[in-house]
Amino acid sequence: MNWKVVYLPEAAKDLDNLSHQQQIIVKKAVKKVQENPLPQSDGGYGKPLGHKHGLNLTNLLKIKIRGEGIRIVYKLVKTESQMLVIVVGVREDDEVYEIAYSRRTKHQL
Repeated sequence: MNWKVVYLPEAAKDLDNLSHQQQIIVKKAVKKVQENPLPQSDGGYGKPLGHKHGLNLTNLLKIKIRGEGIRIVYKLVKTESQMLVIVVGVREDDEVYEIAYSRRTKHQL
């Protein structure tokens, strides 16, 4: 079963700001994870975040695209079988996690 993927408006802009090649790579990764976005502990692809550098990112998961240095942070909305993408970005000193924390607070996730 594929989960429905929804992007926060800010995450959609993050994606648009990547190069065309990076956008293709991110979309392929999201499509793959969409099949089973559950945490790795439940047999899925997502890696739980928990607390990162003093930021509470509990209940958020990440996809890491190593070759590109891109991280995608998302949350599962299990009541709707929805995968909500919160941030897409190239790794820069954990800036992705700070943005995820800010957006989580802003959107009350």
